[in-house]
Formats: sequence, C-alpha cells, structure tokens
Amino acid sequence: MEGWFKVSTGDPDRRGGRRAELLAALHEAGRNHSNAAVMFHAAVSARMGLGATEEKTLDLLERLGPLTAGEIAERSGLAPASVSGLIDRLERKGFVRRVRDTADRRRVIVEIDHDRIAGFGALFEGLVRRLNDLYVSYTDDQLELILDFLRRSASIQRDATAELTGDANEPDPKGQDMPQA
Repeated sequence: MEGWFKVSTGDPDRRGGRRAELLAALHEAGRNHSNAAVMFHAAVSARMGLGATEEKTLDLLERLGPLTAGEIAERSGLAPASVSGLIDRLERKGFVRRVRDTADRRRVIVEIDHDRIAGFGALFEGLVRRLNDLYVSYTDDQLELILDFLRRSASIQRDATAELTGDANEPDPKGQDMPQA
C-alpha cells in the first residue's frame, strides 16, 4: 500500500530486492514513529492544558532559551503570522512572557515562566527512562549513525513544514539548521 506518497528506492536500478524491502520497512517504521511521537505529545499537551504546537514551542524555548517571535518561526517552520497568535495564547495561559531584550531594547524576546512549567517534567520521566534503557543496547558507532539520521531527517521535516506554511528558506544541506541540545 502506497498511502499518501510513494517510497523511492533512491536508485532506479534497484527497484526490487532487499533495498526495496528495507526502504518500505523504514517508511512504515518512520510513520509509526511519527504517529507515536504525535500521540505522546498530544497526551502531554492535554495534561498541560495546551495544544500540541504550544507544547512543542515550549520545548523549543526550554532547549534554546529565550527567542524572538521571528526566531520561533524560523526554528519551528511555522508562518510568522501564526507565531504571534501562538505566543499570545501561551502568554494568556501563563507559560511565557514577552520581555525587552536587555542588550537591544528594540527587540522583544519570549521566555518561559519556569515556575509555571516546573511540575511538567514528570510527564516525560517514563519515556526518558525507557529511551535510556534502549540506548544502552547500541554501540557508540550505532548511536552516531542514529543521531546523524535523526538530525538530517528533522532538518528535512522542518524544511517541508516551512514549504507547507509558505515560509520556506534555503534548505540546510548538513541538517544542522537548529542548535543541538
């Protein structure tokens, strides 16, 4: 079953065989992983009283520190116009605040209210514990390969998001367009 899009072998001379089977399995596993991640974050968001985009924006701010609205748009792939409303919602719910940048008073940055999110770390404890248990089953070389794949595929997904929101920039060929935490 092809679904919404067709899996390519990446090489017209290798249309069948093991590569086709691996790519089909990778495609299916990627979709399953994406669904699991979306559903997990939907559950976390619901427990926090947020929408999924709001929760993931807090994740960006948690990992990267205070950002301007433009930086949030750039790093998330969301359209700048939708980011303003997103920040408004997070501010109304008490999760973030807008503050003047002390280095440049013309800039307004968005920062997390750490007191407001203090108790939400517990929502991730079970997942983090299980992932740590999984990580020990891989060698350092395998972890490097997995890390490379995740960074590059996340960059591709951010570029695709930006295309859908009409805010596409030049793609980052190295998959490093977002600071690594």
